[in-house]
Amino acid sequence: MELENAYELVMNKVETWIETGIEMLPNLAVALLVLIVFYVLGRIIRKVVGKILYKVTSNKTVIGLIQTIMGVLIVGTGIFIGLSILQLDGAVTSLLAGAGIVGLALGFAFQDIASNFISGILLSVRHPFGIGDIIESNDYYGTVTKLNLRNTVIQTPQGQIVYIPNKLVFENPFKNFTKNHERRIDLSCGVSYGDDLEKAKDIAIEAISELEGRDKKRNVEFYYEEFGGSSVNFVIQFWVDFRSGSDFWSPRSDAIIALKKAFDEHDISIPFPIRTLDFGIRGGEKLDAMLSRGNGNQGTEQHTGES
Repeated sequence: MELENAYELVMNKVETWIETGIEMLPNLAVALLVLIVFYVLGRIIRKVVGKILYKVTSNKTVIGLIQTIMGVLIVGTGIFIGLSILQLDGAVTSLLAGAGIVGLALGFAFQDIASNFISGILLSVRHPFGIGDIIESNDYYGTVTKLNLRNTVIQTPQGQIVYIPNKLVFENPFKNFTKNHERRIDLSCGVSYGDDLEKAKDIAIEAISELEGRDKKRNVEFYYEEFGGSSVNFVIQFWVDFRSGSDFWSPRSDAIIALKKAFDEHDISIPFPIRTLDFGIRGGEKLDAMLSRGNGNQGTEQHTGES
């Protein structure tokens, strides 16, 4: 008797499931059709977004990531709509609640990673610098070799590879030395108090103006800065076409040579500090006395060696 009751209960359940399945067949077909439509729509939107992003940035990593996110969002929307058609609203609510809790937990756990990730996307879209540009960021100077979703990678002039988090690059000021392909060289020097300052100025400007690497469209500028301890100090400024490190250091070196040569030819002296050592302080010894005593000891040692 108990077996018959159990059998009838099971058969009733199966019949109920079959009837419910037959009733839901139209909704199931519609839900599958919705999923197919959203899947195709996701692929189309991925291609459209890719074409638009390629006009904004050349970073393939960022483009691929944004395409993937768009595709997942569209397909996910189709899944939720399909579940609603199947009258599984409770499952949809549970999924949304679970996704919200998981997203909040991950947001707290990976806050720095998310910040670097978003900063990397913004740097790629805004494009304040590109691969090969020379920048200075967070006290590091070098050539940008790579920009990924977490770090900006630069190579210093000494050859070291530096990884700077994108968040620090994005939030802090940085210098791009090759953005407009021009740079000014400031060369400091000084002349003697006994020299003619106007003459020294004209000679310096003429010497720098004849440099080959100088930007001829801009004038050479000369300014006296201060009365120094042993010289009247000045700075002379000129512009160069800047695309690599040698575009700065080579003209600067040539300018130093040209300025020194021009001053030597016109008897303009570049003073340098002179330090006098005084051994005659209290408790010390005069320099000439120390030298004469040293010579006497040397002669005695030589005489002892000969005997």
